[in-house]
Amino acid sequence: MTSGASGWDDPAPTRGVAPLTRPRRLAPGARVAVVAPSGPVPEERLEAGLDVLRGWDLDPVVGPHVLSTHSELSYLAGSDRERAADLQAAWCDPSVSAVFCARGGYGVQRMVDQLDWDAMRAAGPKVFVGYSDITALHEAFATRLGLVTLYGPMTAAADFIKNARAQDHLRATLFTPESVRTISAGRTLMPGRAAGVTLGGCLCLLAADLGTPYARPGARGGLLCLEDIGEEDYRLDRMLTQLLRSGWLDGVAGVLLGSWEECGPYDGVRAVFADRLGELGVPVVEESGFGHCDGALTVPLGVPAVLDAGPDGAELRLEVPALR
Repeated sequence: MTSGASGWDDPAPTRGVAPLTRPRRLAPGARVAVVAPSGPVPEERLEAGLDVLRGWDLDPVVGPHVLSTHSELSYLAGSDRERAADLQAAWCDPSVSAVFCARGGYGVQRMVDQLDWDAMRAAGPKVFVGYSDITALHEAFATRLGLVTLYGPMTAAADFIKNARAQDHLRATLFTPESVRTISAGRTLMPGRAAGVTLGGCLCLLAADLGTPYARPGARGGLLCLEDIGEEDYRLDRMLTQLLRSGWLDGVAGVLLGSWEECGPYDGVRAVFADRLGELGVPVVEESGFGHCDGALTVPLGVPAVLDAGPDGAELRLEVPALR
């Protein structure tokens, strides 16, 4: 890879999912921005999360509308224009090294079209962190900026505030990414070994993104990371079937399954995965410890990795650190 004056890598063209540009790791004293692209943020949880970041010797600044609520739609943190403006201003601020999402919920799909992607690319690569509804932004950052992003804990999320494992894994990824090249990958559902580039996020958001200008054409050659919350087994079946029927899963190299909180008895959920993903003929690993769960691990998206799924367990090994 080569790196231009802007700091962007220029990966060689490849069919399918390609490695993306890795932002620089954070250093003590780095200025980071916290924004709310989706739902409204409880002030006390935001303050608790900011205290964690300050404890890491980071200098967090908060977007102007993070504590706002839409005048009519209470599930949104301010208007679409306001949420987009906060994200774009943070990203384009040359003093900011990373942008953290305060929480998920719902709302990214409503604001993503209002971002100036040319201006954001001109601002150069930076660290971006979030999960859940933020999946739609992970996809947009991949397709519009070609940028590695971190599917990890959000600043005002309850798990991040209270859980040392979630904090420690994100902190290591941000400051010493070479120390977390191996990510615990749970139990083998379908055995095998596969190499590819990580991608994915929340299943319902990936399904909803199909056909939009920000959806990648497919997961060919990728290691697909999936998780979700509050979706019954038949709904998970429907979304996986949509990805299968659309051809989006054609050629996927392997699948890493995270948490499925509030999705019903796990035996039923597992049966859906075995039925829908088993026909792909690729390694599938379950209970991998990322997403909507206690102590959620941070998974970089856009990094080449190897998924080993054997009878005694499984792991995901990154071929390069998540950040430069």
